[in-house]
Amino acid sequence: MESSKDEYLPREIKLLVIHCSATRCNVRFSVEQLRECHLQRGFLDIGYHFYITRDGVLHHCRPISEMGAHVRGFNRHSIGICYEGGLNEDGKPADTRTAAQRFALIDLLTILRHQYPEAQIAGHYQLSASIHKACPCFDPRKEYSEL
Repeated sequence: MESSKDEYLPREIKLLVIHCSATRCNVRFSVEQLRECHLQRGFLDIGYHFYITRDGVLHHCRPISEMGAHVRGFNRHSIGICYEGGLNEDGKPADTRTAAQRFALIDLLTILRHQYPEAQIAGHYQLSASIHKACPCFDPRKEYSEL
């Protein structure tokens, strides 16, 4: 198997991309279920670097030094962060973040912005060619513009 020589260079992080798991707010979706879902989709493991469950627990899913699999065309220079939820009880897109998730997300983004001060914060839908994508069901650029 061939590899490119830049595969061994440190990644230049330009984006912090926020996602939701697109699961109903009234149904648990554990990190183990997320892993199984991504394995079934043909990924080697969870595509995100971080996953925040409803209780605010931050799960480190893949090393930052490793390219993620979470936003086509932007994986090489981004860090993927996903929160559990994103659909209301009826299965419609909604910002379902709990207070614990909001706190965990802002704490993580604050740390990452200090480590990667040039990185921009964006939602998955803001980088997607699909006009139908709602993920992460809120506007991270607006909400975190002060970070």
